[in-house]
Amino acid sequence: MHTQEQIFVRVKAALVDVFEIDPGTIVLDAHLSDDLDIDSIDAVDLIAELRDLLPRKIETEEFNSVVTVRDLVQVLQDMVNQ
Repeated sequence: MHTQEQIFVRVKAALVDVFEIDPGTIVLDAHLSDDLDIDSIDAVDLIAELRDLLPRKIETEEFNSVVTVRDLVQVLQDMVNQ
């Protein structure tokens, strides 16, 4: 069982490591595209970085609703805790 905070820490670390984003800008309400400049290709790289956390592949439909870091954390938490 992973908490929202644990997953957020992993997502934040991945964003810093892979995309060299300033950790101070990575907050739950940050928009992935508008605030963090993460596009759909970057999102694939981000999910690849987090794949060891995931029990299965994220389906496109699940990712369509992801706009903010909070949305991403929630989708990941739902998957991990199924």
